[in-house]
Amino acid sequence: MKIRIKGNFIRYRLTRSEVDGLAENKTLAETVDFGSRKLIYSITCTADNNMSASFIGDEINLKFPSVWLAEWQTTDRVGYKAEDGTLGILLEKDFTCLDQVEEDQSDNYPNPLLNESK
Repeated sequence: MKIRIKGNFIRYRLTRSEVDGLAENKTLAETVDFGSRKLIYSITCTADNNMSASFIGDEINLKFPSVWLAEWQTTDRVGYKAEDGTLGILLEKDFTCLDQVEEDQSDNYPNPLLNESK
């Protein structure tokens, strides 16, 4: 799971196995160890009908409606976008990059633009 934060906007990107893990466990979390403190970023499936986010203690938590999960897991839908007050939120599938990168992308979703670039 990756996060990107820019201004008042946060984007989460999940690989195939992370989406499957979220569907199975209803929660997913990663930790960044800064030595004296840790930053946790997580997703929790909820009974809510809207996506929202909170920042409590050392954790950024994205709340994702459980009713959306089956559709997201089994279709070509890329992601979901929402606003929580002034915060913009995007949750999307992590596609393979079109250019060469050094990170392992074997678990990423196939990039739909790959066929267009050839």
